[in-house]
Amino acid sequence: METGFVYLSSIIVAIMFMSISFFQVLLSLGYPLGEYAMGGLHKVLPKKLRFVSIINAIILLFMSLVFLTHTDVLTVFHFLPTNILVCVITLYLGLNTLVNLLSQSKKERLIMTPLSGIAFLLCLVIALS
Repeated sequence: METGFVYLSSIIVAIMFMSISFFQVLLSLGYPLGEYAMGGLHKVLPKKLRFVSIINAIILLFMSLVFLTHTDVLTVFHFLPTNILVCVITLYLGLNTLVNLLSQSKKERLIMTPLSGIAFLLCLVIALS
């Protein structure tokens, strides 16, 4: 696979992860966006789920770092075992896409399923390169 496409894919994936991380921060601050996440059961997340959103935001930022390091967009974190992490994250995104597709929340299905699916496909391209 062409290196330029893989490089660009990792940048797109990182931007997607950072954007979703920002969304998770908004959820943790009590913005009424809960119908788009975690099953859509709450318009405003309860405090316990707000904490989960902060953890999700941190994980998403780490995932961005992994992909940017794996494709040498960033060169300062080469101690990370990116081959393993890329595979684990890609598998997680595949499962996450299925879970989003099965969500009771129509908003989550319509917005998060395509986002997760696109991220999964881009990560799969990167993992297979």
